Amino acid sequence: MIIGVLRESNPETRVSLSDEAVASLVKKGFSVWVEQGAGVLSFCSDAAYQAAGATVSDRASVLSNATVVLSMHPIPTEQLASMNGKLLLGAYQPLYKKEWVQAVAQAGITCFSLDMLPRTTRAQSMDILSSQANIAGYKAVLLAATTYGRYFPMFMTAAGSITPAKVLILGAGVAGLQAIATAKRLGAVVEVFDTRPAVKEEVMSLGAKFIEVEGAADASKAGGYAVEQSEDYQRRQRERIAQSAAKADIIITTAQIPGKKAPILITAEMIASMRNGSVIIDLAAATGGNTPYTKDSETVDQNGVRIVGASSLPATLPADASKLYGKNILNFFQLLIDKAGALQLNWDDDLVKGACITDQGKIVNEKIASSI
Repeated sequence: MIIGVLRESNPETRVSLSDEAVASLVKKGFSVWVEQGAGVLSFCSDAAYQAAGATVSDRASVLSNATVVLSMHPIPTEQLASMNGKLLLGAYQPLYKKEWVQAVAQAGITCFSLDMLPRTTRAQSMDILSSQANIAGYKAVLLAATTYGRYFPMFMTAAGSITPAKVLILGAGVAGLQAIATAKRLGAVVEVFDTRPAVKEEVMSLGAKFIEVEGAADASKAGGYAVEQSEDYQRRQRERIAQSAAKADIIITTAQIPGKKAPILITAEMIASMRNGSVIIDLAAATGGNTPYTKDSETVDQNGVRIVGASSLPATLPADASKLYGKNILNFFQLLIDKAGALQLNWDDDLVKGACITDQGKIVNEKIASSI
């Protein structure tokens, strides 16, 4: 079996498999073809891939020869027709890209999108959302620290004392928890809001204060995402967040709802109450953002508050991000093959079934199919 690794389009800097992951596949008897330049921005040269046992070739040859094609992002629609009968594996945000999903189905491609993987204990080693969110939370705080015009830690000097930065983090999922830990290491005072009371203990164990609003809808089955809340809860939530936002120097937002626009958590009124020079890092920018002013991959200045749309922070650490992503891919790939290394799709496996979005010309994921 030939596994093909494609080069991602700019501005993506990551690659589906590092040379280390390729060596692991080659050792198990698989052939790996890598598109020229696929790993350059992840500090993995074509020569490194060749040393690991891969064949480096042009994109057309990789697509033509590979049985399994790895691409982190959606392949251009015009290239799908040549992939009939192949298996495509990546992270495609299919709930937001329904036309592309329909084109994939029409092309006869069996497609797996790992961002649809059920987030269970068994799936943790394959959970690309968590591995990449961990990086995003870490880099969000570093980005905030370099954007903010003041110190993060408290300083006591002969010239006077500097008070520590006050950081408000909205969402205590993987990204939020890493952001808490990083902000605390930098000496900030941290407050955290999350609709899930169950995360209170984790938040407090990291040294942050947990902001609690009672009456939240159950989010235990939402896979780490936010869920829609009642009007009454949203009103009380806004009031409580507004109190903390007015005192915050840094706000990091992470809330997203699968298949829907990200909820507005930091309103225009809250931003107007923040002091000049404050910073908002919005990790939900790709799905609209948690502020009304967020623009993905841009920095907007609103009344002296800098709002940074930062949905692609994992790509700022491409070497480690690719290494972790590739390990997730390898772990999931083991579910798709038998002991002899041949493709064998077990549709009774909840992880295989949950991550598959198209097969045999049809959209097989129920959540996606029902929304089209």
